[in-house]
Amino acid sequence: MMTRRQFLQIVATAPMFATLGAEEPFAPPVVIFSKVYQELKLTFEESAALTAEAGLDGIDCGVRPGGEILPEKAAEEMPRYAEILHKHRVRMLLLTTNILGVSSPHTETILRTAKSLGIQYYRLGYWRQETVATIKAQLRELAALNRQIGVCALFQNHSGKYIGADLTQLHEIVQDMPPSQIGVAFDLGHAILTHGNEWPVYFKRLKPWLKVAYIKDATRGVGFVPFGEGEIRQTDFFHRLRAMNYRAPLSLHIEYNWTNGQPRTRAALLNALKESRQVLGRWLANSHTEQ
Repeated sequence: MMTRRQFLQIVATAPMFATLGAEEPFAPPVVIFSKVYQELKLTFEESAALTAEAGLDGIDCGVRPGGEILPEKAAEEMPRYAEILHKHRVRMLLLTTNILGVSSPHTETILRTAKSLGIQYYRLGYWRQETVATIKAQLRELAALNRQIGVCALFQNHSGKYIGADLTQLHEIVQDMPPSQIGVAFDLGHAILTHGNEWPVYFKRLKPWLKVAYIKDATRGVGFVPFGEGEIRQTDFFHRLRAMNYRAPLSLHIEYNWTNGQPRTRAALLNALKESRQVLGRWLANSHTEQ
């Protein structure tokens, strides 16, 4: 017969065992790369409202020539935009810049403003012609500034004729860099277009520097497609992120034709954002079962 004390001990420990057996949800923050908002020429207020309505956590804000915020206006407009986003209960969590080194215009102002707003990661610009040695020298100087301010630069892999599109070359560039100051924004879509089914080899090699994941769906021979219609669903990418305890924002990129031949309207963009977020949500929810 079970004693009353034994019964109470079993009841008391049951919640603990239930917790141990449960799968912890994999739900990093999801932000939208807000370049797509510029197609509709949205104001900061309109962008913030749309972000919130789409069920996103915030934005990856372009602070670069032609971006939502021009570099020379960063000190004034970044805090104003962040305040408007906060009013809608979303945040500016990532930056996309054209910074290539400490001598890039307004670099220190942008980075110090980002730090004051709680932003940790910013994407670098692109190199096309420079040598690896030149780029590494620029990044070493930038790493020192990043360390002083407390931020981290992201080198994104990009398909096409860009330095670092080949992930072997990208690894060569970052392998001597401190990951806390110079990291990688791993873009699976571009990796698939460049390396096909071999992308996991490069993912594993770059993992010590992987800080942020950029999410766009792609099909070889076609390019970028609506979320769920490309090759991402056939991968174990989100299982890999989950296994490495990924907690940074996921930057969602709308690079496909989101209008389906119809007029570019707020309603059409909202629908595209919601559909993309829902597909991404399913990928995240299924990450514990991917092999």
